[in-house]
Amino acid sequence: MPQPITHIIGAGLAGLACAVELAASGRRVTLHEAAGQAGGRCRSFHDPLLDRLIDNGNHLLLGANHHALAYLDRIGGRAALESPDRVEMPFHDLANGESWVLRPGDGPGWIFNPASRVPGTRWWDYLRPLTLPFHGQRARVADVLAMDSPIGRRLWHPLTVSILNTAPADASAPLLWSVFRRTLLKGPAACRPYIAGPSGLSGAFIDPALAWLRARDVTIHFGHRLRGLTIQDGRVTALDFSAGPLGLGPEDRVVLAVPASTAAELLPGLTVPLDHGAILNAHFRLPAPVPSLPPFIGLVGGVAEWLFRRGDVLSVTVSAADRWMDQPSDELREILWADIARLLQTPNAPCPPCRIIKERRAGFAATPANAARRPGSQVKGLNNLVLAGDWTDTGLPATIEGAVLSGQRAARLVRT
Repeated sequence: MPQPITHIIGAGLAGLACAVELAASGRRVTLHEAAGQAGGRCRSFHDPLLDRLIDNGNHLLLGANHHALAYLDRIGGRAALESPDRVEMPFHDLANGESWVLRPGDGPGWIFNPASRVPGTRWWDYLRPLTLPFHGQRARVADVLAMDSPIGRRLWHPLTVSILNTAPADASAPLLWSVFRRTLLKGPAACRPYIAGPSGLSGAFIDPALAWLRARDVTIHFGHRLRGLTIQDGRVTALDFSAGPLGLGPEDRVVLAVPASTAAELLPGLTVPLDHGAILNAHFRLPAPVPSLPPFIGLVGGVAEWLFRRGDVLSVTVSAADRWMDQPSDELREILWADIARLLQTPNAPCPPCRIIKERRAGFAATPANAARRPGSQVKGLNNLVLAGDWTDTGLPATIEGAVLSGQRAARLVRT
């Protein structure tokens, strides 16, 4: 009797993580991806304008991201990440030129050391986030943390926007707490940053996973778009792909690891987050590397929010960037280069070649209303289908960790 197959729809991080978990347990897996490549919003490509490998978006992993790191360890991808020798987060204020380094230490003692804090802040300012979980599920970050204070402008605002991809006035306080309690409150090991090395995000998260899966005879189909599901008697009986229908055996399972909007189209009546946030990324190829810059740095007082250095390419990220999506790329390039030039103290330097990447639907907007619409992994009334994706109710915002966690959770459900 042939072994049942689990059909995973979507080869983003959630789908790949699910496939890896199932294949590791000896399950038979087929992976279907609508696009011509895997990775979704977490991948690398060669840009002809810059003649460099760049990522479609910048991502920062932390030591607290245990599910993502376990996934990387299983597929052999962690070696493609880089981490600084010291656990610290550098910042620079573009408005006044001041720089500082946040150094989370063991236990709460680090907040008493002015050298480890944001300039102009007091140790008791760092206690306010401890009240985030006590304001209810509908509380917004700005209801709890004062954004017009020095620590608000220089730390809580940039962290909120980058973690939740949502402005503090709209962002869910419980979702921010879910990250803070895993990182800032857990000491330096939990806060250790990891960024993509020369091989990019694909070299860490995607290419090793595909090679690992193929080595275990996992079938992978690209250009395989799912157009519909045939449902009878509480189970999916057939998958309608663009290449034609595929019938399922009585013990076959389906994992929908697709965007929320796609899942809602395939499963009418499914409640999913409705609103999404945009992210703007800009990649600049400089005439030569700038080794004096740290591998990444947080920026305040300008438009650019985070800057990542990889060789002679400087990449800038702006989160919650809906207001910039209709701005012409040429104008965005000049605006963001002005911020970088101020950081480099070369205000008259001409703008180098630049690639602007706009992700209009980079992840669900982490508002209280949207958080309440996140479904669980199981779909009521369907006993052979589960959901995966960072938009499902993982307890985390739309992050790499959330995506991987959702895929691993879906795999556990398939195995039961």
